[in-house]
Amino acid sequence: MSGQQHKLSFTEKAGYSLGDAAANFVFYTMVLFQLNFYTDTMGIAAGFAGTLLLIGRLWDAFFDPMMGVIADRTNTRWGKFRPWILWTAIPWGVVLFLAYTTPNFSMNGKLIWACVTNILLMTLYSANNTPYSALTGVMTGDVNERTTLSSYRFVAAMAAQLIVGGFTLPLVARFGQGNSAKGWQLTMGLWAVICLILFVITFLTTRERILPDPKQETTVRRDFGDLLQNGPWIAMFFLTLAHFVFAAMRDGTFLYYFRYYIDKDRLFDFLQGLGLASVSSGSQGGLGHHLLDTFGLIVDPSRSNVAGVGFSLFSMSRQVVLVVGVVASTYLAARFGKKAVATAGFALTALIVALFILLPADAIGPLFLLEYARCLAFGPTIPLLWAMFADVVDYSEWRTGRRATGVVYATLFFALKAGLSLGGAVAGWLLAFYGYQANVEQTARALLGIRLAVSIYPAILLAIVVICLLFYKIGKQFNLQIAEQLAERRKRFAGQ
Repeated sequence: MSGQQHKLSFTEKAGYSLGDAAANFVFYTMVLFQLNFYTDTMGIAAGFAGTLLLIGRLWDAFFDPMMGVIADRTNTRWGKFRPWILWTAIPWGVVLFLAYTTPNFSMNGKLIWACVTNILLMTLYSANNTPYSALTGVMTGDVNERTTLSSYRFVAAMAAQLIVGGFTLPLVARFGQGNSAKGWQLTMGLWAVICLILFVITFLTTRERILPDPKQETTVRRDFGDLLQNGPWIAMFFLTLAHFVFAAMRDGTFLYYFRYYIDKDRLFDFLQGLGLASVSSGSQGGLGHHLLDTFGLIVDPSRSNVAGVGFSLFSMSRQVVLVVGVVASTYLAARFGKKAVATAGFALTALIVALFILLPADAIGPLFLLEYARCLAFGPTIPLLWAMFADVVDYSEWRTGRRATGVVYATLFFALKAGLSLGGAVAGWLLAFYGYQANVEQTARALLGIRLAVSIYPAILLAIVVICLLFYKIGKQFNLQIAEQLAERRKRFAGQ
């Protein structure tokens, strides 16, 4: 089957999407909680923790291009990219468990342990997720099917992020019973088992159909040299870098925002109004109340977990709103084109994010509503970014006559991981610069730093994203023209 305009079944789309759900049990935990785990559970100073994130994720970023070269040159009966999803599944789970284990070492020993396990986890993430993402470009040549496939992928990713954002802290508290190190270890062990199951399903349900010309001759040097003459790739590289600095910085500091800035009494009143506070002594809550309490999603009588429950509700509810935007992306992209929708979405998101600096500590309702508005604007951009990666691969093949799916994805993944590394590191460095100290009442300067890290600084990065899109020349009509011409070319070697 040539797969040029192949329509994918629901089973294959859903099966493919579960691979990204699995990846987000690592990715979203890393973005939301890894910095806080290092500072508040392992006891590592914020500046050192930021540097640890920089080292691990920068290594990961540099490994991505190597992984792309390896994947492009992998040849098995299962294809080039699918096997890596299976081969990395078990090591992924083991290292995930170890990365969130706090050993009984000295502080220097803990620093070494955190650095080594983080590097191993990031290496496995690349070895799994780079080939997984490249699958989008080889399952079908239909540009609209790719957008739909990306939408499926990110609905599953949002579901995983809802689980991670909503249940991680409550499960840590439930499993740990006052011992956060034990709670983190057991919670991540649970996530590791889920990841393994989902990866196996993805491997079994997907197929690779787009193949390079069997007569294609290429070298690693030539593959990378082509990128430097590829305008859309250059624009997408810097866009991806800025985008993930934004994501890591903002999401990585929001837990601090809840723990140290938000007025806890007003947050308690807000949660109590939603039925998420413990019932009075002697009374009985309903079945739903008891179920939420089982997962630690009810504020206990001492109110010690009010920030955790509030953050969990915040994370879960915003993922629901994000899904609305993700689902809308297919329709919007088909009507207006991916570039136009992404540009409008990122520009509006930048404006909304900047407004967070105006929120006082007791504005709980406005905080949630403003975040929901951000999610509606930002949601459609999420699958479109990844669908545009596949368009860059097609543009490269259209321009040069050679297809290097793995290299294009891997180099864009380099930008992604470099962005995550810089975003996580900058978040830690900003906390240190503004005087953050773990588990104590923060100074006014430290609180200002936390507020800026979730508002003004991320908004500046999103403005850079919009500027990059202005230099990205693959609009709707050009995209369709490339797809049609490539389909004609591939007919000549299909079946060889």
